[in-house]
Amino acid sequence: MRKYLLVAAFAALGAIARYLSGSIIIFDFPCGFPVNTLLINILGSFMLSLILVTAEDVWKLDIDIKRGIAVGFLGAFTTFSTFCRETVVMLGNHTPAAAGIYAASSILLGLLAAFLGYLIAGRINNRFRETRRTPDEREKELK
Repeated sequence: MRKYLLVAAFAALGAIARYLSGSIIIFDFPCGFPVNTLLINILGSFMLSLILVTAEDVWKLDIDIKRGIAVGFLGAFTTFSTFCRETVVMLGNHTPAAAGIYAASSILLGLLAAFLGYLIAGRINNRFRETRRTPDEREKELK
C-alpha cells in the first residue's frame, strides 16, 4: 500500500510541476512548435537516468521512493500523449516539416539527455565509491 501512496503523492507533485512549467512561454514559435513540451520531456529523460542510476549507490533510496520519483513524479511531469497530440495537431495544420522536426528532435534529444544523465550518474557513483574506499584499498589497487 505504501508504494501506491508514494507513487500517487509524487505523481501529484509531478503534475503540478508539469502544469506550472508548461504554462511558461519559453519561445513563441510559428506553426505552434511546442518548445515547452520538448524541453520538459528532455529534462525528464535526463532526470530519470540520473536519479535511477545514482539512487542506490549515492542516495540509498528505498525502492518505493525510487518508484515514486520515477513512475509518479517523472511519469506525470513528462508526457508522451501530449507529444503525440501536438505532433498530430501540427500535421493537421499542414505543417509536416515542423511535425517531423518536433518528433525527431523529441526522440533524439530525449535519448541523448537520458544517455548524458546515465554518464553523469556513473561519474557521480564512481566518485562516491572512491571516497568510501579505505587508504589500504587504494594502495592495493596501485600495486
